[in-house]
Amino acid sequence: MIKLMFITNSPELAAFAVHSGVDRIFVDLETMGKFERQGHRDTLISRHAVDDVAAVRAALPAGTELLVRINPWHEGSAAEVDAVIAAGADLIMLPMVRSSKEVAHLGGVVRGRSRIVPLVETVGGAETIADIAALDCVSEVFVGLNDLHMELGLRFMFEPLADGLVETLAGRISPSGKPFGFGGIARVGEGLLPAERILGEHVRLGSSAVILSRTFHRGAPDVAALQAGMDFPGEIARLRQWESQWRQAAPAELEANRLAVSEAVAAIVTKLESA
Repeated sequence: MIKLMFITNSPELAAFAVHSGVDRIFVDLETMGKFERQGHRDTLISRHAVDDVAAVRAALPAGTELLVRINPWHEGSAAEVDAVIAAGADLIMLPMVRSSKEVAHLGGVVRGRSRIVPLVETVGGAETIADIAALDCVSEVFVGLNDLHMELGLRFMFEPLADGLVETLAGRISPSGKPFGFGGIARVGEGLLPAERILGEHVRLGSSAVILSRTFHRGAPDVAALQAGMDFPGEIARLRQWESQWRQAAPAELEANRLAVSEAVAAIVTKLESA
């Protein structure tokens, strides 16, 4: 089953999301360089803090995975790593990885106290993803489509999925035996590229994780706002229904969906270019 990840620093929202079927809570501490890369786009730049990690950890049911994205590797990374581990992080995600070197440095600091998830979202990271995945300290790999598509000079976040790059990266990860995930997902029937189409590609490629996008929950700040705006458990169930449907699909159906994704992305890019 694909792990659904929910980004929040609210203990209340985190507990509600898990109760509703979310598998993994994601606290996002990354700020370094993010505004410079994404400030001109309508993307989420979190303002989470280390104190939020402990608060969210305390609110989660036993056994729930807590992932913390730290800042890109820098001179203060060791202290940051120690702080999030002390606060209860099960997994540490390192963003903007450009080679296995930064990940190996992280592994040397973590020393088995937490699992490590490199976030491959740069051209350098994509080119060296096999070496990154092969590191003993790495437990899984996540491919970030937002920064990756921007660094590649593409117009739409899912172009690397449609043009076969994500499939190529999955193939390079495969020899390591490590699980991988990629991108974000909106509600079924929503988004420029419908969630059900994206889920079909997750199943076809063997992905094990995806982030619930801001579009999915509309950035609701608390449980009351979330419940007022949507049937959150119901929308999670709809994603699961589509995942189950794709897992029962024949290879020809998955291939037809791949082609449909490619055609839809091409149409979206054409529209963006003519706007």
